[in-house]
Amino acid sequence: MKTKMIFCIMLLVTASTAGCLGFLEDNKEVICEVLPAGHEDDGKLRIISYDVLALSDSMVEQFTNETGYEVEFIKEDDAGGILDQMMLTKNAQQADLMIGLDNTYLQTAIENCLLRETGFTSNDNYQNISSSALEPYSGPLAIPFDQGPVCLNYDENFVDGDNVTAPTSLWDLTSEVWKGKAAFPSPVTSSPGRSFMVATIDYFENDEDDTTNAFDWWRAMAQNEAIFTSGWTEAYETHYTGGYGEYTTGHIGDAHITVSYCQSPGVEAYYAENYTHSTSLVLPKATIQQVEYTGIVNGAANVPAAELFIEYLLSPEINAQMPENNLMYPVLEGYELPETNGYRYHSDISTENSDIEIATINNNMGSWLSQWQSATE
Repeated sequence: MKTKMIFCIMLLVTASTAGCLGFLEDNKEVICEVLPAGHEDDGKLRIISYDVLALSDSMVEQFTNETGYEVEFIKEDDAGGILDQMMLTKNAQQADLMIGLDNTYLQTAIENCLLRETGFTSNDNYQNISSSALEPYSGPLAIPFDQGPVCLNYDENFVDGDNVTAPTSLWDLTSEVWKGKAAFPSPVTSSPGRSFMVATIDYFENDEDDTTNAFDWWRAMAQNEAIFTSGWTEAYETHYTGGYGEYTTGHIGDAHITVSYCQSPGVEAYYAENYTHSTSLVLPKATIQQVEYTGIVNGAANVPAAELFIEYLLSPEINAQMPENNLMYPVLEGYELPETNGYRYHSDISTENSDIEIATINNNMGSWLSQWQSATE
C-alpha cells in the first residue's frame, strides 16, 4: 500500500491557519505520515469515545439506516483515556473515528499525529460553526461538535444568602465555612477537572495579588480539606449535594460546591420538571469554554464511514440535539439550549472566560499537572 506523507507546518500566529493545522510555538515543523489501517475493515464504523457520551440509540440507528454502516463504540473513562488509548495503539489503531477530545487534550493528539485530515471543512455546515467553537482550533484534523463553559456549581440550600453567602473570590473557598465542603475532579484524569485547573491559572494571573498563583490556592484548598476525585462523576454524583446524585445509591453528599458546567443547573431543572437547587458561580476568568471534537483516527480502516459520521454529527438535525443527548451546547450557529422545563433559564452565562491559548495549554500542561499534584498531595 502506497503511503502518503503530509507535511504540517504548525505556526502559533492566529487562531486560524491553513493546511494541516496546529498552534505550536517557535515555528516547529511536525511531519505526519498517514498510516495504513490498524485493523481490518469489516464494514463497521468503530468510534472511540468516553463512557458518558450520550448519543441516543435512535440517533446511532438512524445513522446506520441512512448509510448502511453499523457502529461499534470503544468506550474510555474520559478524554484522557481516549488520548491514552490512542497513544498506546498508535501504530495499530482499533478505531476509525474519535469523539470526545477537548481543547485541553487536542494539541497533544495533533503533535503525535493521531489524527488525519477530514474533508468536512469544505462542507456547508462547517461554515455555520460558531466562532466560539472554532476559536481554540479551526483546522482539518478535528471538528468541534459541542461546547460548554466549565465552572463551579454550588448548592443553594447551603449558600442561602443569610448564613452563607456566595463566594466573590476563589480565595473565599479557603475559609472555615467551606472546610471539607468542596469537591474537585482531578485534572490528571478528568477533562472538566483539567479545564478548571487551566481556568484557575488564568484567574490568578489576572487578579490584583501578584504574590500568589493558582497553585498557592490549590495548596490552600487541600489544607482546607477539599475533596479530590478521579473524575467528574464521583465529584458531582457522589459528593455534591446540589445535583441528581442525592437520589442515587452511594451518594455521600459532603460537598456543597464542585466543578461542572454552567448549564448543569439547567440540565438538573430539565430532568426535574423545572426544579433545581444548584446554580453556577461565574466569577470572571474562573470559567473556561470547553470545546469537544471529533476527528478521523490516523490509521482508520473505514475512512468513508468516519467522514459520513462527522457530517451526520454536524448536521443541523443532529447537532441541535446536543443539549438533550450530550448535555452540551450545539456548535452550529442559530441553535440554543431548549427552554423546556427551565433548561435555558437555569443555565448561567459565563461573563468572562479564561482565554489561555491552546498552544500555551499544551506546552505547559506537564508542568502544571506536576505543580498541581505537589500542591494537593
